[in-house]
Amino acid sequence: MSNVQARTVLWYLVFIGFAVNYMIRINLNITIVEMVVSTKSKTISATATTTISSPAAAVASEAFDALAELPASLRSASSMSGEIGDYNTTTIATITAKTTEELNAGERYNSTSSGHLHGYLKNDAASHEIPHEQIRFNWDEYQQGLVLGSFFWAHWVTQIPGGILAKKYGTKLVFGLANAIGCWMCFLIPYVSHWDYRALIILRVLQGLVTGLAWPAMHVLTAKWIPPNERSKFVTAYLGSSVGIAVFYPFFGYIMHWGSWVWVYHFCGILGTVWWFGWLFFVYDSPAQHPRISESEVRYIEKSLGASVHSAKAVGTPWKEILLSRPVWMNVIAQWGGIWGLFTLMTQAPTYFRVIHNWNIRATGILSGLPHLMRMIFAYFFSLFADYLLKTEKMSRTNLRKLATAICCIVKGLVVVALAYFGHNSTAAIVLLTVATMFHGAVSSGPLASIVDIAPNFAGIVLGISGMIGVLPGFISPYIVGILTLGNQTFESWKYVFLICAAMLIGSGVLYVLFAESTLQKWNDYNSRADDKELMQLTKDDLITAKINLNKTEEMKAESDVADEEKVQKTSG
Repeated sequence: MSNVQARTVLWYLVFIGFAVNYMIRINLNITIVEMVVSTKSKTISATATTTISSPAAAVASEAFDALAELPASLRSASSMSGEIGDYNTTTIATITAKTTEELNAGERYNSTSSGHLHGYLKNDAASHEIPHEQIRFNWDEYQQGLVLGSFFWAHWVTQIPGGILAKKYGTKLVFGLANAIGCWMCFLIPYVSHWDYRALIILRVLQGLVTGLAWPAMHVLTAKWIPPNERSKFVTAYLGSSVGIAVFYPFFGYIMHWGSWVWVYHFCGILGTVWWFGWLFFVYDSPAQHPRISESEVRYIEKSLGASVHSAKAVGTPWKEILLSRPVWMNVIAQWGGIWGLFTLMTQAPTYFRVIHNWNIRATGILSGLPHLMRMIFAYFFSLFADYLLKTEKMSRTNLRKLATAICCIVKGLVVVALAYFGHNSTAAIVLLTVATMFHGAVSSGPLASIVDIAPNFAGIVLGISGMIGVLPGFISPYIVGILTLGNQTFESWKYVFLICAAMLIGSGVLYVLFAESTLQKWNDYNSRADDKELMQLTKDDLITAKINLNKTEEMKAESDVADEEKVQKTSG
């Protein structure tokens, strides 16, 4: 550790950790393209069943009748809306191949291509079961919207607890386990998907609940490790999520092209486990706890942080001040708009490119991931520029955060408006979506960093509040997309999706620029609040003491009066 700074190692582990965190979120976004039967496949299948002629029609009809006699659960799992797959009956396979050739100008479909009907078919000998990894599901757009959005239904519930638990038990434990458990749950997704889409929804809700602890927990670590003028750069590690998306989307696309969507979830579970072991070995909750950090780095961090970060168990969380703080709510609003825009483009991009622009699964993965790679690159270089402006005092901290938020919300929103009107062109669509997502990289120098600026002692809790509200677009947006595109996968319906997204971005950005500030808040200071508490206690004790003394004085005066009265009576007698 003498040659490599501990906080540099920390940056890489945090970076990979957020990549893993977002891998859990987005793996279903890309795999669902191969898990369900596409609208085009349904149309082809319907055409095939109406154009098969003469003896072919009789055999094919018997095949579909046999399928229809199966239990509903098997028919659902086998997705009866594709073409007939590989069966034991040679005649049916031959007829199906011939019909497919006639309909598709010689294009053949094998067991791994999209549009297949995988399931069960009875014959005279015995029934043949298709492997689970080849099965496709007949989920409509509404059901797909529920599945995609379910991750966020309870994700908001653990946002504030994530900050509180990290403050009490440390980010190492909370962030590490949140990611690891979320990855281990990926192993279960292929199995519950075959039961029912509602079972998958339940699992994704639980997965979102657990991983919701991660983000707010990280701000607690950032506040203890990172000097104020290095925060913009360090927070870019949070955008490991972007690189994760950029890498995993195309990688998962190739996994599905060469194998099966099931393998994607096995990979997620294994990678998450490997990261967790590295996290346990290299990461500590504070510089003082790190066994391999240099003394000079510890002194530099502690000197830079000064008195802004410390602990005082006797003083609780100032909930009232936090909930009534205008800077807190401006950050919440900026995060709401930014996350609406990010999740709409991130969650829906694979479906958009596959359905509207007819990209194959490999191209869909690459084009869905590219924007997020550009987001990370932009975030990194903009953060260097932001830290330079702060160190040279060329711009105040508040104005810098406003500039960054204007870029990640307002400018991005304007690009999304252009996407809504010009996205019918494939080239324009990928360029505009890439540019829009790229501009969101400024968030690391905007509201994300501002939360630590205003209250480093309570950054985890403030980010938890922000995340609890800001995560709502994660399931509201897919629900709206599902409603708008249900049976209506057209460019016109997607235009409204993008216009709603742009309105959220621009509106939240304007509010932030007008009303936000990024100065250290008074209620962040433990010492002043502890002193006030002690002063109040001291005043209370003084009042009690004064009252006791007054009572004693009155008692002594009364005794004196009684003695004088007795003396007068004796003299008179």
